[in-house]
Amino acid sequence: MGKDFFDLTGKKAVVTGAGRGLGRSIAVALARYGVDVMLWSRTVSELEQTAALVRAEGRRAWIESVDITEVALTAKMAEKAAESMGRVDVLVNNAGVNKPQPTAEVDEATWDMLMNTNLKGAFFCAQAFGKIMIAQGGGKIINVSSQSGKVALLNRAAYCASKGGVDQITRVMAYEWAEHGVTVNAVAPTFVETEMTANMFKKEEFRDYVFSKLRVPRLAKGEEVAAGVIYLASPGADIVTGHILYIDGGWTIH
Repeated sequence: MGKDFFDLTGKKAVVTGAGRGLGRSIAVALARYGVDVMLWSRTVSELEQTAALVRAEGRRAWIESVDITEVALTAKMAEKAAESMGRVDVLVNNAGVNKPQPTAEVDEATWDMLMNTNLKGAFFCAQAFGKIMIAQGGGKIINVSSQSGKVALLNRAAYCASKGGVDQITRVMAYEWAEHGVTVNAVAPTFVETEMTANMFKKEEFRDYVFSKLRVPRLAKGEEVAAGVIYLASPGADIVTGHILYIDGGWTIH
């Protein structure tokens, strides 16, 4: 096995939810491995910061303000991405939201918000790029799921349902599109060190709950999740499709 198994030089990728947090870590990691990256998010100022980091790695960056809950716009912007970059080799379907609520208190607006972004938005984004990849003869789609697609998390019924759906659309897309040279996989992290989780962990009860589940007693780092993305995007994973890669500190093994 040569080191070119993980060489992505010259590839073109789109990363959704790239303005901060995990999406930013993934975009920078892709650039470090040779990828030119188109960055999608709703907030242009955050995208500009990520773009600067991508360019600092010596790669090209494009930014587009896209809300993936707008299905028709997503399809149009996917076509624009392919035109701007010449092709799309990799989609990292990362955009997502969360709002913890006890199951008995989940309201319809919260349910719809999580489903519209995490599942419906992710599905139609992958569909739009899947069509492009089929037409160009291949590509890789990497959905960002969660350990909560497999196991129950307290006060996150809607989120768990949305990520369980992501796991299933990953498998079905992989099943249908492999014959066209398109692989579809997902990374499923545990809680990752971000600004959002920092606020969650200010609550001692929640912190104790999380660390009682983790076998590796720490949160994941964005770079560690990005490493899983690099693997799935690389030639080394050309035979891998329909796989959910857990990056979860052992949470789901017990």
